[in-house]
Amino acid sequence: MVSTRDRADTPVARRTQAQRSAAMRQRLLDATVECLVTYGYAGTTTHRVAELAGVTRGAQIHHFRAKEDLVIAAIEHLAEQRARAVVRELSRLHESPDPAATVLEFLWEAHQGPFFVATLELWIAGRTDPVLAGHVQRVEPVVNGAMFAAIDSLLPDRSDDKELRYVLYTAMDALRGILVAGFVDDDPGRARRRWNRACSKLNEDLRKALAQEGMASA
Repeated sequence: MVSTRDRADTPVARRTQAQRSAAMRQRLLDATVECLVTYGYAGTTTHRVAELAGVTRGAQIHHFRAKEDLVIAAIEHLAEQRARAVVRELSRLHESPDPAATVLEFLWEAHQGPFFVATLELWIAGRTDPVLAGHVQRVEPVVNGAMFAAIDSLLPDRSDDKELRYVLYTAMDALRGILVAGFVDDDPGRARRRWNRACSKLNEDLRKALAQEGMASA
């Protein structure tokens, strides 16, 4: 057994400059996501990000000289975090006798939380900022790829089917529209009820696509 004194005398490995720099960058990017969620894109400023990250303006400027630099890095950071969130949500799902309903529920869960809200702020801002829009378009395939890879694990050998992909994209488009409308709704449960209503039709389409794929591979 190691005594308290032995532990106290054991030298603690000091982080390298690269590790400290990476940790600082992570804090700034996490703070940018928090700022986007709390204040929106217009209210996201380098001063607020530095304050939320608990770092000096000098440290923030050392890593990101301007808001544009910070936001571009945050876009990539968000894409990575959203892809990881997809994997986490997938781990919560169990085998289900109703794969169509399972996939639709998975899509709902994968679009919840601050990462989607922050991403939505960037999508909207990109409407009038073509440079920002270009960066968003560049990373979205990363997230969609993670989404379909997760669905592929739920529906082995099926997610590459074109008809199934069309249904899934339609489901995501419908879900995102419902969630956007929900941001200005005073009833927090209405978005979920609207999604449940949409699922009654989407579930039917998804079942048909799965059945067609099953027949094609038989």
